[in-house]
Amino acid sequence: MTYYPREVPREISWKRRPLYSLLEDSARKHPGAAATIFFGGAMTFAELDAEANRFAHALVKLGIRPGDRVGIHLPNSPQVLVCLHGALKAGAVATMASPLYERRELIHWLNDSGARVLVTLSQNEILTRAIDAQQSAGVRHLVVTSIKDYFPAKLKTLFTVFKEKKEGHRARLDAAKGQLWLKDLLKDQPASRPKWRSDPAGTAVLQYTGGTTGVPKGAELTHDNLVANAAQCRQWLYELNEARERMLMVLPLFHVYALTCCNLVMDLASPSILVPRFDLADVIKIIDRDKPTVFPGIPAMYAAINHSLRRDGKKGHPADLSSINICFSGADRLSPEVQEDFEQLTGGRVVQGYGLTEASPVTHVNPSQGLRKAGSIGLPLPNTEVRIIDLDTGEDVEPGREGEMLVRGPQVMKGYWNDPGETAEAITAGGWLHTGDVAFADEDGFYYVVDRRKDVIITGGINVFPQEVEDVISQYPGVKEVAVKGQPHKLKGEVAKAYVVLEKGEQASASDIRRFARERLADYKVPHQIEFLDELPRSVLRKVLKRKLDESEAGAKEE
Repeated sequence: MTYYPREVPREISWKRRPLYSLLEDSARKHPGAAATIFFGGAMTFAELDAEANRFAHALVKLGIRPGDRVGIHLPNSPQVLVCLHGALKAGAVATMASPLYERRELIHWLNDSGARVLVTLSQNEILTRAIDAQQSAGVRHLVVTSIKDYFPAKLKTLFTVFKEKKEGHRARLDAAKGQLWLKDLLKDQPASRPKWRSDPAGTAVLQYTGGTTGVPKGAELTHDNLVANAAQCRQWLYELNEARERMLMVLPLFHVYALTCCNLVMDLASPSILVPRFDLADVIKIIDRDKPTVFPGIPAMYAAINHSLRRDGKKGHPADLSSINICFSGADRLSPEVQEDFEQLTGGRVVQGYGLTEASPVTHVNPSQGLRKAGSIGLPLPNTEVRIIDLDTGEDVEPGREGEMLVRGPQVMKGYWNDPGETAEAITAGGWLHTGDVAFADEDGFYYVVDRRKDVIITGGINVFPQEVEDVISQYPGVKEVAVKGQPHKLKGEVAKAYVVLEKGEQASASDIRRFARERLADYKVPHQIEFLDELPRSVLRKVLKRKLDESEAGAKEE
């Protein structure tokens, strides 16, 4: 690989250890350094480690044994890290879910994982769903925390007086039903770790896939997987300095992308600036105030910030975002326009990467220095092998040809929870993980994702890649966004169907869009149906949930 960074070896070594040792080592070397910054208040590594130890002891007293699952159902906050590392220190397996999950999603997650403890938030809407799910799934203990529990003292007082009741953060718990306050559980617990020490080869996190094309599955990510991926990322981002960085963590920690970013910065003994949700005005104020140097995100975040900075710049008072040195973008395609605009406005450097839940998740990143290629997911991380195989024969293909991408490395999961059949389909006997993505490598070793293999439409025996069709239709004037998927067809097997969202106030007919597409695509690629929607169903990281497209009936008009 001509452009592989000289500073990054292709093979690295790291210490095999439990994931919580990243916290413990930083607490030992830099006890007084900030581990988290939350609404302006800091918690040191020593304090975070002690709180995690207290939670571990509390879990043991609740009857949690090694291997039991502990569910964490919280927005970004110090409580996530306290409970994650506390669960691991007790020998348990942590599993995390979005606080925005609906009742059905929560029940599936709790039933499938077999969680015995669920940690949730006292906010009324979230807590109501959690209590319902706890009872339906038979979870023994519900541990509840208030968002204010780790606020700075002054802010905690103001929140209690002016917002707690108004925004529905007060709750009454029923101890007879196993409902307990986190702050009460931690009282009088030892600040030292329990004697149990986890096996690095054992499962640390049961991470559920996004379920963009089907029912979410639990990927068993071991301590080895997660520690290795943090080491791989640290080696790749060699310019990051120990105890000197600050990472803006607005990506949700229940997602493995954010979790690994947090593991990386914890290994660097540097703080995570925790933001519960992406509110544009708040995020810009936090960057201006707390001065993060690293900002992992998704393209939609960078695009929103670009728009805001351009708008405020015209008013003569833009925020100062110059502290940002590097951003890594994932979960969606990063357009060159968004990348260039963000870099011009902030001075930070944005690199596109790639990963998947089953690989803990990062496998590829563009170089942080030197050549980056627009549209590319970059180069493989150290200790990561990649193959591209023919979709029909399974044979390796030469550079430039498209096929399914397989990866192998220390970050690849142990398997799917309680599903040996799916595991055998996903991971070969030789340890190669089927990513399910259609990709190719260019002559310089840079990789490009073309589409999802499961999304490929086979019409009359010919492959149609939805992303290609989406790229064309998105160029039609007035189209805001589009998704394409296959629909059954009696003669051709499948045909393409497009789901289109128009910009506000714009009009277009299906025949207009088909005519436009026909001028730019082979006839067999042109969608047979066009359905107009008010919006596309998306995950928390803005991925289109194609499995839900046919459920999106509100505002739909089919032509």
